[in-house]
Parts: sequence; structure tokens; C-alpha cells
Amino acid sequence: MAGISIQNVYKNYGALNVLKEFSLDIADGEFVVLVGPSGCGKSTMLKILAGLEPASGGKILIGDRDVTDLAPGDRDIAMVFQNYALYPHLTVGQNIGFGLKMRGTPKAEIDKRVREVAKILAVDHLLERRPKALSGGQRQRVALGRAIVREPRAFLMDEPLSNLDAKLRVHTRAEISALHKRIGVTTVYVTHDQIEAMTMADRVVIMRDGVIQQIADPDTLFARPANLFVAGFIGSPGMNFLRATVEGGRLTLFGQTFDAPAGVGAGEVIVGIRPEHLALGQGNVTFTVKPVLVESLGSEKYVYFEPGAHAYAASRDEERGKGLIARIAHAGPIREGEELTLSFNASEIHLFDTKTEKAMN
Repeated sequence: MAGISIQNVYKNYGALNVLKEFSLDIADGEFVVLVGPSGCGKSTMLKILAGLEPASGGKILIGDRDVTDLAPGDRDIAMVFQNYALYPHLTVGQNIGFGLKMRGTPKAEIDKRVREVAKILAVDHLLERRPKALSGGQRQRVALGRAIVREPRAFLMDEPLSNLDAKLRVHTRAEISALHKRIGVTTVYVTHDQIEAMTMADRVVIMRDGVIQQIADPDTLFARPANLFVAGFIGSPGMNFLRATVEGGRLTLFGQTFDAPAGVGAGEVIVGIRPEHLALGQGNVTFTVKPVLVESLGSEKYVYFEPGAHAYAASRDEERGKGLIARIAHAGPIREGEELTLSFNASEIHLFDTKTEKAMN
């Protein structure tokens, strides 16, 4: 096992710069997730780390070894792909042990290590089957087993759960997390799914347009997003954004005026409120709305409403056509068009600069 140091790595395709200078130090045994929308550069970075793409500049160290210009096979890493990449003519056991066979490992040692890994992954009863006889989840475990059996210095995982259905994805996600805690190998995991990132990672690297936006543990990302993009990307449903004004240390929003956070100067700001921080009934800051859409999930409801004539209110979520949203733990009926009283705690709002979009509190 080993830590990984990525130092000022960038990637150009001709005049197109798809990955700006990327620097990240990953501790030995840490589970780091790269996440962001399509085209943000996360998969490009993983391919460079694996040696499948050359970097245009920068340096990569695995442990104390400079691997920047080494071929993939010389980096002592194992990669797990989204399409499993299993050999259809080989059995499960042969697939898991294939890399060891190519290294010239004695057959007895291969058999021993394959059985040990297969037991860890609960596929030891499938060793004589071929991939076509396996479910999607079983195939993914075999792909993981093939990576683990090599005992590499690091794992690289590229969207390994994207081909699984929703229920199996949740189950396999938990399996990978438990497996990492058990074997403790440094892991770099790429996904577009922020829920995967938040539930699995020790630290999350959020990317946009080839640039790192924030590196932090999941709780910090949720509670203290660095900018408007991170705030909107993390959380489901996404954060509500509204325009408001600060004057004399007071902030006006939804027709209510209350103390602005300390250190915020006068002028226009963007206010962020998470849907789960909007509650039914009286509270610290209260306002009335009429829902335009109510989605029931049983134990909770998503209540959509328009900003309406509230002072300085303007939604950044207009592309959904549903206005703002409250996530309310309420099992009773809520009808579209009825007047509701919503409230929030002023200490839970987020403020962002209108020009830089950086967090102000």
C-alpha cells in the first residue's frame, strides 16, 4: 500500500485544455472520490493516474516512486471499470487469478489467493461458473476480486456501479465501502453520482470544467460549501438560491428582515437555503407560500413553490420549471394551491458573492 501525490498535472488536447493544474495528496489507505458533471475532467485524471493517458505536464508519485512516465503495468495499481471487462471464456476463478498467472505466480499460490479473495467477496461458490451465468452484482464482485488478488499499492475505480440497477447499486456501494475498511488499500474512485461520493469517501474532490472546486470530507462539503457550484451540486434535492439585499447588517428575504451573518457588507447577495432546512409552521424566519406541485415519498414530501413577489427573490433553478423546493418530513396531506406557512433558521442559510460566487459565511 502507498499514498499518492499528484503534483500540478494538466492535460491538453491540442489547444483544448481539459484538465487544469490538478494537485492532490492522498494518504496511504485513504478512499478519495472524484466527482462532478460529465466533461469535468475526473475520468481524464483517473486515466492519467493509471497511465492510460499521458499527462501534458506535472508529476505523479505512488509512495516515493515517480510513475509519471511509466506504463500502466509498471505502476503497481489495479483498475476496476464500469463494464467489468471479464473474459467470457474463463471461469470466475480463472478471471480472478488471471493477473497472477500473467505474472508467473505459482499455481498453488494463485489457487490459495483466489479462494481467499473469493470468500471475502462471497463469490467462492461461483468459482467454476463463467461470467454469462452471473448477475450484474456478481460480475462486479469478480472484477473487484481480480483487482484485490494482485495486492496492488492502489485501486482506481472508474464508475464501477453505473451499470447496476438502483437497488443493487446501493447494496454494492456498501460492499465496496466495507471491503475498503477491511483491506485498507488506497483508493481513487470516479463517479458522477454525488450520493456515491458522499456515502463512500473519506474525502471528496469536486470538479468543474477541469478545475478542482473543493476538497473536503462529506460533512464539510454539505455544511460549508466553498462556492455556489458546490452548494448546488451537493445535496438532494439541490439547494435553493435567491437574491437578497444586506443593509445596515440586516438581510431582507421573503419580505422578512433579520440579522445578516457577521462580516457581510452591504449590497446584493445570493442566499442559499437547503430544502430540508425549510419547515412547516412558525420559526425563526416565517413566510407563506402556495405549492405549485407536491411530490409524496411517503415519509416526506417535496413541496415546490414559486418565489412570487417576495422581495429580492429569484430562483436559480428555473430550468426545472418547478420553482423553489422544500423537503418536508410530513405524512399528512398537502394540496397544491393551499396556503402554507414555511420557516427556516437564519443560522442555516448560506451567502454567496454575486460576482465571484464564493461563499461569504
